[in-house]
Amino acid sequence: MSEKESVQRTVNGRVTSTAMDKTITVAVERQVAHPLYGKYIRRTTKVHAHDEDNVCQKGDWVAVAECRPISRRKSWRLVEVLERAAQ
Repeated sequence: MSEKESVQRTVNGRVTSTAMDKTITVAVERQVAHPLYGKYIRRTTKVHAHDEDNVCQKGDWVAVAECRPISRRKSWRLVEVLERAAQ
């Protein structure tokens, strides 16, 4: 990898809202071990992602990547739609 290449963090998640223009809300799930008991717990983080062409619908499975801050809460961008929601 050269010096100019940057490694962007990419995560997959489910679109929970498309109410804003050019913005989607994505719920990203991860599993963490409980600190005392060791049982795996599902944790969800909601992120706002930039969707330039408004191609997503609620329920789509998408990939989003970290990017420079686009607005106050938006620092992710849509990479691709992995799976469309059932109609």
